[in-house]
Amino acid sequence: MALKIREIRAMNPEERGEKLFELRSELMHERGIAAMGGSTPSPGKIRQIRTSIARIMTIQTEEGEDQ
Repeated sequence: MALKIREIRAMNPEERGEKLFELRSELMHERGIAAMGGSTPSPGKIRQIRTSIARIMTIQTEEGEDQ
C-alpha cells in the first residue's frame, strides 16, 4: 500500500530513513524479478514503491534532513 503524506509526516527522521531503505531494497527485488523475465504478482507495485520513495524524499528535503 502506498504511504500517505500524513503518515510520512507523522514519522520521526529515523523511521523515515528506515522506511526509505526498506522501500529501496523492495524496489531492487521487484526490478530483479522483472529483469529475469518473471512477472510480479501485482503489475503496479513498482510504480507504487517509486511513488512512496519520492514522497519520503520530498518530505526529507522539506524538513532539511540528509538523504
